[in-house]
Amino acid sequence: MYFTRSIEDVWLEASEQFPAMLLTGPRQVGKTTLLEHLCASGRRYVTLDDYSLRSIARQDPALFLQQFPPPLLIDEIQYAPELLPQIKISIDRCRRPGDFWLTGSQQFHMMQGVTESLAGRVAVVNMLGFSAREKEKRTVRLEPFLPTHDRVKPRIESGRTADLRSLYADIWTGSFPALCTGEVHNRSLFCSSYIQTYLQRDVRDLAHVGDIEKFSVFLKACAARTGQMLNLSDLARDTSVSVTTAKNWLSILVASFQVYLLQPYHNNITKRLYKTPKLYFLDTGLCSHLTGWTSPETLASGAMAGAVFETYVVAEILKSWWSRMQVPNIFYYRDKDGREIDLIIEQNDRLYPLEIKKGASPSRDWTRQFSALERFGKEMNDCGVVCLCSEMLQLTETCRALPVGML
Repeated sequence: MYFTRSIEDVWLEASEQFPAMLLTGPRQVGKTTLLEHLCASGRRYVTLDDYSLRSIARQDPALFLQQFPPPLLIDEIQYAPELLPQIKISIDRCRRPGDFWLTGSQQFHMMQGVTESLAGRVAVVNMLGFSAREKEKRTVRLEPFLPTHDRVKPRIESGRTADLRSLYADIWTGSFPALCTGEVHNRSLFCSSYIQTYLQRDVRDLAHVGDIEKFSVFLKACAARTGQMLNLSDLARDTSVSVTTAKNWLSILVASFQVYLLQPYHNNITKRLYKTPKLYFLDTGLCSHLTGWTSPETLASGAMAGAVFETYVVAEILKSWWSRMQVPNIFYYRDKDGREIDLIIEQNDRLYPLEIKKGASPSRDWTRQFSALERFGKEMNDCGVVCLCSEMLQLTETCRALPVGML
């Protein structure tokens, strides 16, 4: 059974403008399934997972494109970056919208090749696993999330009621389509196999990491720190590697869409602010597996319950923007007086601060930290608290409590 993805319409619209389209994201999030579903008759499909085709693509790119002329869908383009200059030549000879659809599971070397070879010719789109709306087949066309009335109202109307039990079942399951659709029932086996494949094919073969065992420990250490400020020294010490190695390995996790680094909000005037990013695992199911939570119930009542809830909300907000082919300006805030704001979205010189609370009884106290942003002198008329309340509530003149189910 096919599940509609929120990105479908904007992908097709962009494909009518750009000669090449690149869909990137983690393994197993449905990139190939999506593009095969959208393929019109006449577009050929080629996967570079096939070693014989990969060999031709790498050794003789011109011959490869003679054998497989556009319109063409090339899966796993990262295995043959040598194709990119030849694709550029093909585009420059005959520039037709949508000739090349490409997918890739990581950005280590691929994005450098795309930037150098296909600048001005390609639209790059990021895709993660299912959003909550996609899981439940509630995919209506919505603008990216902002806590404004006009953006929140249609989300409330098309949203769901998320109680603690159902929410943590979603968080624990994660967003991989195979698990969400019931194609695979054994979550633990799926996650273990996924990690093994990721370590062998992306980390060892593509990123050339030699010590896979230590990298596996590093991966678990990052999962345990989701929702926390990044401390590379602690990560390096706990993994028994150098800080330089920890930094390099973290860049691999970011490039392969396992981890997102949320940057702090600051300017040159404010000296008393922390300027270290926060780390978020992008799939809460994989994060829960790596940290040893064996059921939604133990996760919901455990030490990571708040951090993984925050992680879930951040990932859902990212998906709402990326699915519209937009990159959000999002940050967090923390100063040395202890004031912290979980998320800030900046757009058109306005700030939209958000608190994320694992609670069902919102209070004005949850909004007190927002005043810390007044020093920046920017308009701030729409603030939000994403929580487990059952309906939208006005907490102050400028701040609303927002049920997490509306995401």
